[in-house]
Amino acid sequence: MYTLGINAAFHDSSACLVQDGRVVAAAEEERFTRIKHAKRPIPFSAYELPYHAIDCCLAQAGIGIDDVDHVAYAFDPHQLLQGRRNPVIALPLEPSADPPPGWESPWEPLFLSYVLNAPRHLRDGVPHHLQERLRQAEPARMRWHFVDHHLAHEASAFLPSPFLEAAVMTLDGRGERATTSYAIGRGNRLQRIGQVDYPHSLGLLYERVTEHLGFLHASDEYKVMALASYGEPRYLAGARELVTLDGDGGYRIAPLRLAERFGPARRRGESLVQRHFDVACSVQQLLEETVLALAEWLHRRTGLRNLCLAGGVALNCVMNGRLLREGPFEQIWVQPAAGDAGTALGAALWVDAHERRDPDRHYVMEHAYLGPSYDAREIEALLAGARVGYRRLRSFEPVAELLAQDRIVGWFQRGMEFGPRALGARSILASPLAGSMQARLNELKDREDFRPVAPVALEEEAGEWFVGCRSSPFMLFTFPVAPERRARIPSAVHVDGSARVQTINRRQHPEYYDLIRAFRARTGVPVLINTSFNTRGEPIVCTPRDALQCFASSPLDALVLGPFLLEKRKVFDERARIGRHSHVQAPALA
Repeated sequence: MYTLGINAAFHDSSACLVQDGRVVAAAEEERFTRIKHAKRPIPFSAYELPYHAIDCCLAQAGIGIDDVDHVAYAFDPHQLLQGRRNPVIALPLEPSADPPPGWESPWEPLFLSYVLNAPRHLRDGVPHHLQERLRQAEPARMRWHFVDHHLAHEASAFLPSPFLEAAVMTLDGRGERATTSYAIGRGNRLQRIGQVDYPHSLGLLYERVTEHLGFLHASDEYKVMALASYGEPRYLAGARELVTLDGDGGYRIAPLRLAERFGPARRRGESLVQRHFDVACSVQQLLEETVLALAEWLHRRTGLRNLCLAGGVALNCVMNGRLLREGPFEQIWVQPAAGDAGTALGAALWVDAHERRDPDRHYVMEHAYLGPSYDAREIEALLAGARVGYRRLRSFEPVAELLAQDRIVGWFQRGMEFGPRALGARSILASPLAGSMQARLNELKDREDFRPVAPVALEEEAGEWFVGCRSSPFMLFTFPVAPERRARIPSAVHVDGSARVQTINRRQHPEYYDLIRAFRARTGVPVLINTSFNTRGEPIVCTPRDALQCFASSPLDALVLGPFLLEKRKVFDERARIGRHSHVQAPALA
């Protein structure tokens, strides 16, 4: 039985395909359309189905849409339609129009109409170039399921986890009504034991502060998290007035009035000053304190030793690290696509388990390499067509040597990662040994200079370099860097002495693991810097062509595409040679 999961309600639209309890493929739409977070500029396009991601999942399984038995959409519009006699109504087109009676905004009727009609869009709205796999010969064959948004988050957190029993907490901006939910997971079952409803939302609070600090909400919160390390909690007393806990898993958010509490908002592009650092620090600490208190309640309520987290707030790796160190749970697992993209995974796994009535679990997410992959023949055909110089590698020793020489390398291997983190499939890699590497990478990617870069370490040696780190395959926890090691890997150490660590073992990704071992053999350090393979404003690369274009248009020194190595100097020497000795000029890489 095939179940297709879809997220398209808010942002980070995505698709996931599950076959009899096992995840076959998962991908985000932004990687194919090259529109970051899959956010289109006009509202009625923002909810378009992730056709390219769906096509990718079907292609990896070798099936067409008619082979799909169930579709699980990670939002249930009926929860917001109760009591409304005419849910689909005309949209007021004037920008200043008031919401229709009973609606929250002028756009809400159109949004719900779009979600309700998603089955028709999958049948009739498929782009022409994707119709080979997505054309339905039997439109009535598939059963369509609208899944509660936070249930999809809960399922994404628990069902792929290594635990057969765990407490589950999800925190995000909002779903249909819930903004926070609590559940108990056992086997293939989830029991909701509490929730907090809109407008009270830790996710929306953090979004509003992100906007107040001059960043984009719903996409730049991680910048506020990084900024916080440069500040002091001078505004913490005022920040604490924003959240009131009820002692039973609930909380209320007070009217924000951020300008009164924290000073005037920063305009985008304005210089950052100490007040901005201090506001970020205060709100980050408020978030950590609040979630610690909620976790303490959940632990008392359930008596369980394991915790699974999901929702956009669960991407806050500083919060996760503190929860792991100071919280009541012995083990915490966070799924790599913890934000809304992961609801496609959760919805698919939930519907699959429910429809098959299977009490057993058949899948544990040990890695996130669930997207498209490309074999050596496909890659070499692209390189030959681009007329660039390259060589085939017998081992990754030459790449380790380049890294030891402080070269920056684009790294393209295996299936693309699912989720916002590059984890060694679509990564930019560098040595952590020089203190200047962080600045070099931020300049290469045109990022703000306060942004840290993250290390990847051999799993078996990570604890010697990062305090308390045993296994962190998805780069979703921060750990203190061991004081005696900090001078050895200065570019991996954030200003507060921490690092957002990824660990890797050979079972998860042999090529990646072997490269780090080869670097260790040269330097004595089992750590590399790993950042996402993209430049500012661009999604992470998806295809070999994306990688080649990024390599050609950025200051990367080398590119490893599968088994092939390109060094920038040699690439352009080869292109010059072709230009001199051919009547046809070599085509541009872009």
